[in-house]
Amino acid sequence: MSLPAAPLPDDLIIEAGDEIAIRQDLTLTALGKRPADRVLRVGRLLDVHSRSWLTDQEVIIKGRRVAYVGPAGSWTGEAAERLHEPDLSAVPGFGEAHKHIESSHLTPEYETALVMPRGCTWVCEASHEFSNVNGARNLEFWLEARRRGSPMKIFPLPGSAVPPTAYEWGGGWFGYDEQKAFMAESLMVAGLDEVMDWPSVWNPDNPSYDRLWGMIRATFEKRGVVEGHAAGLRDLATINAFAAAGMASDHEGWFLEEVWEKLTHGLFVELRPHSLPDIIKGLIARGLADWSQVAFVTDDRSASDTLKIGATDHNVRLAIESGLAPEIAIQCVTINPARHMRLTPWVGSIAPGRFADIVLLDEVERLSIAKVFADGRKTAEAGRYEGPLPKIDWPEWATRTVRLDRTVVAEDFRIRAPTDAPTANAALLRPFHWHDDFITMELPVEDGAVQRDADRNVTKFAIVDRFSGEGRIAKMFWLGTGPRDADTALGATLGHDKHNIWVVGSSDAAMAMVANELAAQQGGWVLVSGGKVTARVHYEVGGLMTARSAEVLDAEMQALYAEGAKIEWMYEPTFSPRWWPGFPERLSFATLTCAPWRWVLVAPSPLAPEGFVNVATGATHPIVW
Repeated sequence: MSLPAAPLPDDLIIEAGDEIAIRQDLTLTALGKRPADRVLRVGRLLDVHSRSWLTDQEVIIKGRRVAYVGPAGSWTGEAAERLHEPDLSAVPGFGEAHKHIESSHLTPEYETALVMPRGCTWVCEASHEFSNVNGARNLEFWLEARRRGSPMKIFPLPGSAVPPTAYEWGGGWFGYDEQKAFMAESLMVAGLDEVMDWPSVWNPDNPSYDRLWGMIRATFEKRGVVEGHAAGLRDLATINAFAAAGMASDHEGWFLEEVWEKLTHGLFVELRPHSLPDIIKGLIARGLADWSQVAFVTDDRSASDTLKIGATDHNVRLAIESGLAPEIAIQCVTINPARHMRLTPWVGSIAPGRFADIVLLDEVERLSIAKVFADGRKTAEAGRYEGPLPKIDWPEWATRTVRLDRTVVAEDFRIRAPTDAPTANAALLRPFHWHDDFITMELPVEDGAVQRDADRNVTKFAIVDRFSGEGRIAKMFWLGTGPRDADTALGATLGHDKHNIWVVGSSDAAMAMVANELAAQQGGWVLVSGGKVTARVHYEVGGLMTARSAEVLDAEMQALYAEGAKIEWMYEPTFSPRWWPGFPERLSFATLTCAPWRWVLVAPSPLAPEGFVNVATGATHPIVW
């Protein structure tokens, strides 16, 4: 018996009511009682549930979903289109349990065009970047491209680090009520973004304690996933406490022993490329048989780096090259993250009811991607994106996020000497400074101001508030960060995790020029040398992203790199250069405030009037004395 087709709701955004009608139709389509849109027949298909290859299989597609999977010719219904790829092997679309799309510096529609030819069809967006810029419209931003037809499935995780610590402010504030509303608003919200501020979780006296536990409670109430961030947490007692607190995962594992302890204490381990080869080899040597608690993530990767090395596909190739079986490596970017994030009804496998996201490989061992299907249609072939690319004119709430209602001047960056003495003591930091104590150094005084000391790699670093309009500025001296050349400064609105303006420079006038130019262009990077702007990169959306192609953005970045290469930069690595990001990305991470950080510089606030604060204890200290 053939039943007439029924009009179906649009399932770009997953909604509970619509889901029932869609699955009722899929049920009848699987039975051959309603027609399908297309049949995709492949030479082999990887069933990630059993980690087995099935030969000569057909995938029956209705709308954007899979209705039926079985041996070729076994389905009894009719289809409008039939495709046959006998020489290709089908695997599920790749997904990530933890990624900051903002770190590609592309808006979601252009991120899709970049990563989908590389096999990526879904992602859990760890949204504490845009959340810290405009928390109120967080979901609206992340779901807009999908609403307009983008084939990428973005599952937003509202940021726990909004603000990152109690000593930061502006742009967004999330607590119990906000997270409860996010979890209720859409089935696309999978849980809570990485809980980073560990001192606020374990210490009831921390000013962020109630806010963070409120967000965790709201997530548990809706059976969402609480993602973790256990950077620097390696002792057994703390690992136990972290897992006991309800954190389900960690993506900050750097060393084999650390990863093993976290894995064996119930944490889902999300491996990043920088440590992935050594950890994969170590886990194989230890005889790990069950890899279901392991996934691969990119976390932060720029568009320029993705153009060079790839996206999630790069992580899979690294794992295979490190000795992991291709089938297990593919599970680590398909069914494993989908199970962990409780998204298996929709993604993670080529199975009935799921979105028809399929990567066709012409060589499995090299993960050579021939074609990509998403939402049941071909969206990429031979590395070229062929899917829809909606044109979004992002409104002012997304494009006017740098508020500086005054002109910043050189005097704003002057650090006045505390006495008439020829020298002063100064508190210094350096990039990735997670020691218990700050650095102390005696610096010269001239004309009543404490001076930089290029001979000792000392320059000036500042945070400019971009949210209040007042342009409040915190400034101090840093070691091994900035330009040695005179009259030079570099700054950006990309400053993890609060994303205020940061600027580093050899002169106060150059630093002021950078801050004003960043406000005028509404975000990005600005390099000033010799009294003029020598390079700029535009991040006009949120001060974090651009609504342009990866190739166009990369051209701007390469121009910035080229101009930056003409300048002598101070350099004083604190650990292995292998993990030391290059110019200019290393500075964009220098303002991280969550664990394992101690002393940091933030925009001035009532709890930290000069912006210099120990985020683990709340202690403050003068920057000069």
